[in-house]
Amino acid sequence: MSPKVGPSAPAETHEWVSFDDPDELRTWVFDVTFLLSGWECIFGRGCQGVLTGPAPELVQGCCSYGAHFTDTADVNRVKKAAATLHAEQWQFRKEGRRHGVVDKQADGTRVTRLVDDACIFLNRPGFAAGPGCALHLAAVDAGREPSELKPDVCWQLPLRREDTTDDSTGRVTSTVTQWDRRHWGAGGEEFHWWCTEAPEAFASRQPVYETMAAELRAMVGALVYEHLARYLDGRRRASVALPHPAVRRRS
Repeated sequence: MSPKVGPSAPAETHEWVSFDDPDELRTWVFDVTFLLSGWECIFGRGCQGVLTGPAPELVQGCCSYGAHFTDTADVNRVKKAAATLHAEQWQFRKEGRRHGVVDKQADGTRVTRLVDDACIFLNRPGFAAGPGCALHLAAVDAGREPSELKPDVCWQLPLRREDTTDDSTGRVTSTVTQWDRRHWGAGGEEFHWWCTEAPEAFASRQPVYETMAAELRAMVGALVYEHLARYLDGRRRASVALPHPAVRRRS
């Protein structure tokens, strides 16, 4: 039986765990509810996309608006990866070679260039290799982790890490949780559908901290991940976890 949330608890109640970094002046805070949930990416398997109406037939997932780069290293890694892609992996290779893969918005933000109203790296339905990210496909073909080729925001989603610093002590608090609508800015509220709110995306029998172990290690480091995984292993054995809000709403 799943644990019940009291009637006075907010509908979006999550459990959290925190611990200090063994090597840095940093406190880690992890969203236990999401990491123990059965969320999985359902790209091409029921994902409705992030447009203002359902559009599963476009098979765009969250790639409709281009990826926002985090820093120059992120830009350079993706440019370098793009140069290695061949035509069988990348539908818009010619456009990328001719015009580049990075665009700059009016406020200076750098994003992946759009082609036909979606990311230039997104192969569309009808492409021989199938729909999906060309960078992800290349990583799989080469036996590499997608985080080595894709923009940071793309390989991390729907995980999100946010760092804040206490000016008086210098201590950093790093919070790892799910990516919600609000993290997209005002435009997120216009999405018809978002996967961390959709019960159909919570069908995996494995928890997120196992299925996204590679991404978590890249985000927090191997030592911190192992500490987290040991805690969550024990948490699962000790008691039934609080179901994710999307699953509770379905129930």
